[in-house]
Amino acid sequence: MLFAQQPDSIIFKNGNYIVGEVKSMDRNILKIETDYSDDDFTIEWDGIKELYTKTFFLITLSSGDRYNGTINSSGDGKLIIHTDIGEDVVINPDEIVLMDDINQGFWSQVYASVDFGWDLTKANNFRQYSMRSNVGYIAKRWQLDADYNLLKTQQDDVEDIHRTDGSLTYKYFLPHDWYPMVSVSLLSNTEQQLDLRTTAKIGMGKYVIHTNRLYWGFSLGTNFNSEKYSETATPDRESWEGYMGTELNLFNVGDLSLLSQLTVYPSFTESGRWRSDFKFDMKYDLPLDFYVKLGYTLNYDNQPAEGSPKSDYVFHTGFGWEW
Repeated sequence: MLFAQQPDSIIFKNGNYIVGEVKSMDRNILKIETDYSDDDFTIEWDGIKELYTKTFFLITLSSGDRYNGTINSSGDGKLIIHTDIGEDVVINPDEIVLMDDINQGFWSQVYASVDFGWDLTKANNFRQYSMRSNVGYIAKRWQLDADYNLLKTQQDDVEDIHRTDGSLTYKYFLPHDWYPMVSVSLLSNTEQQLDLRTTAKIGMGKYVIHTNRLYWGFSLGTNFNSEKYSETATPDRESWEGYMGTELNLFNVGDLSLLSQLTVYPSFTESGRWRSDFKFDMKYDLPLDFYVKLGYTLNYDNQPAEGSPKSDYVFHTGFGWEW
């Protein structure tokens, strides 16, 4: 009778239970809101024996299938998704990658993070500021991500150094974890004398491994690259490139998350030219959705503008908050 009076119920493997409103399950952690606590409870997915919900979720499976519906235990160690089209889908608990409460409307499917870094030394009055940020929205069949990153360095008697980049990426999910994608990105970088590099990618990707502990995928496609330079004899350039990318995200190493991305761009229209972008982030979760992050970004171009180095890298340490 107690369970029937509450929206959602969880029974643990040790026999205890909790009632309230399940908010999400992501990265092997389930969040539930209760009437008797100001803060949400977080529970490891592996510690749950049975789950009964009236909350309506967007549910993503490791197979790449996506459903809208409620989810309940069947009594034999399985879970049943009761979908919005009247279908019952029986699954194993470890097949669920993501559960997101969509009863709350638009904002329940939005996620965001932002972190800041700051360095100051007495020598030459050195000051460096950095920021990394991301905001996204995930629906049943598509996902939109935007990010913006900034680095600025100032010191006496030396010209300021700055680097700014951002991107907007759209993915549409197909069966078996395939997805077409479109992405536009911008980069301004004094180190490589780039006033502005604009790229527009279109391609196809697939998650090879997609679980509630990690995902690994790849993508292939074509890219249009437009570059405008400052203080160099190299004329502005436009070119067509291919691209090959891979991404690995491990997010259930205790409170530690690891993300690595590598994309290589062989040029179709500039003989012998190729570029690459590499990114690595290590994030450690703190209470109240705060975190600390260590990041590394490397850009390489084997045919840079005249007088510019072939590579440029950024180390970032920051303190941030995610939603």
